[in-house]
Amino acid sequence: MTATDQLTGLEPTCTREAALAFFDSLPPVPVTDLTGRWHGRELATGHRLDGLLEASGWYGKQFEDAERVHPLLFCDPGGDIFAVDPKRVPLGVADKVPTALVDRGRGLLGVLKPALRTRRYRARLRSVEHRGVVTTAMVYDHLPIIDVFRRVDENTVLGVMDFRDIPEPYFFVLARD
Repeated sequence: MTATDQLTGLEPTCTREAALAFFDSLPPVPVTDLTGRWHGRELATGHRLDGLLEASGWYGKQFEDAERVHPLLFCDPGGDIFAVDPKRVPLGVADKVPTALVDRGRGLLGVLKPALRTRRYRARLRSVEHRGVVTTAMVYDHLPIIDVFRRVDENTVLGVMDFRDIPEPYFFVLARD
């Protein structure tokens, strides 16, 4: 069974243990293999953030190179994809806001876009050791978050968010546009 088939078997919901075992089975991703725009989706594991990114209009990530990364792309109601400055997103309280409320507020994304949007890159890619494997990670410029990636196939990676304020890993999938 391929890694792609295994991921399909885990989606849309699996246990944290199953997601970690799958993540640990995957090979590393070189920095150079992440270039481009990637569309994201959550892998629900019962994490307190499950559902919030998708409800908020999260689109994915954009990797120009190791030094120029847009860590958060969102899609407004009109279909415009734009980069958001993570400093302007209240991640510290995200797990306290009901997903239904976030979903209803998504309609305001078009109005809020000027306040959230950035043209500046707000993250970098680095090789890090995580769970015993050296792989590519995205380090946010202004937040205590590191997103660590492993390869599922040439156009898909599994990411795990390591957020200092929330000890449980949060899983997401990125598919190359």
